[in-house]
Amino acid sequence: MTAAIGAWRGWAQAAMDLFLPCACVVCGRLNDRSDRGLACARCWNRVVPLPAPRCDRCGHPTGPRRCTWCDLLPAFVRCARSLCWVDRGSGSALVHELKYGGWHALAAPMATRMARLQWPEDVVRERTALVAVPLAGARERERGFNQSARLAHALSPHWHTPVWGDVLVRARATETQTRLTPEARRRNVSGAFRAVAGTRARLRGAHVMLVDDVVTTGATLVECASALLDGGARIVSFVTFGRAPASGDR
Repeated sequence: MTAAIGAWRGWAQAAMDLFLPCACVVCGRLNDRSDRGLACARCWNRVVPLPAPRCDRCGHPTGPRRCTWCDLLPAFVRCARSLCWVDRGSGSALVHELKYGGWHALAAPMATRMARLQWPEDVVRERTALVAVPLAGARERERGFNQSARLAHALSPHWHTPVWGDVLVRARATETQTRLTPEARRRNVSGAFRAVAGTRARLRGAHVMLVDDVVTTGATLVECASALLDGGARIVSFVTFGRAPASGDR
């Protein structure tokens, strides 16, 4: 009986593969039998991790030079980590399909890989909660979800750390950061976030992990961190799937 059920399942799967073949949402290639996710193994293998050596604080590749990416971070940001570059490989395409392609289920395998990032011991010991960078209301309604929140909720069980989705909000809508200069990015998000009234008791003394899909100059994350600090948090760290290179990076 068991053998018959197994054979039937095999035939059913073969029929599905023949008449309803699955394709990778990133590259469009038909999936192999071993590819059961939305993105194929080849696309995941083309994700380009940040090379070593990396700065122990901000996680940015340093090479023989002093780390200059840390200069972008104020003292209340303890640590930052990103999985991969988004200017090469498949990292950017994965983020694009998560955000704009509507494939929000990509957040789970992206978070699984983010969860393997190495952190200083004090960050692992102290992290209190995960907080996603909020989207503007109109943008979230248009997209149907907040990709950063999806990543945070997918990370939560890996780190046994709760998601606090009600402590940080956008105070106003902002222009998209994509084509702005670093200085324009900072002006664009200045005062754009605030801690929610009534959450100070929960935030007091907390080491909050801010979650986003991509970091470029860090302007948005720093503004969010500043709002959380004003709301009572003690210190903040950043975690993102992708990172855009800084000027002069290898």
